[in-house]
Amino acid sequence: MTDSVERIPDDVWARVVEYMPIPSVDLVIRCGAGILLAKRENEPAKGEWFVPGGRIQEGERLVEAVNRVAREELGVSVSIEERLGTYDHLYDTSDVENSGGKHYVAHGFLVTPDAESFSLDDQHSEFSVFEVSSLPDLHLYVEDYLRHASIYPYSSS
Repeated sequence: MTDSVERIPDDVWARVVEYMPIPSVDLVIRCGAGILLAKRENEPAKGEWFVPGGRIQEGERLVEAVNRVAREELGVSVSIEERLGTYDHLYDTSDVENSGGKHYVAHGFLVTPDAESFSLDDQHSEFSVFEVSSLPDLHLYVEDYLRHASIYPYSSS
């Protein structure tokens, strides 16, 4: 895998979003008894508490993408605990105007961070580690990840 991938020009990215699904990885980050969620600053799902994630780059293997996304979005290394599966995420909104929405083919992973000192990128306004018993309102796609990781719905015993 190459360490440096050129940024996709805006006009090319707009065509990709309009015509193709985006392969990506999403990280369910387990921190002790809680789950780290970050509030999104960009579409789709702007303003929602969501799991960190990002597109897979050309020539990048899934495990490499997981580690790069954790490093870039949170400033940490992670250990992969479980591959949760592959998900179709269809949105009515997008970061590309007039695209009609966005389609991700997301690969979900349950991971644990090697440290619990995080530094957010500019795609998120804040983050929090929520105890499973006190999760905020969740986007349907986040609920799916937590359900497949046997984290949600939880029992209050």
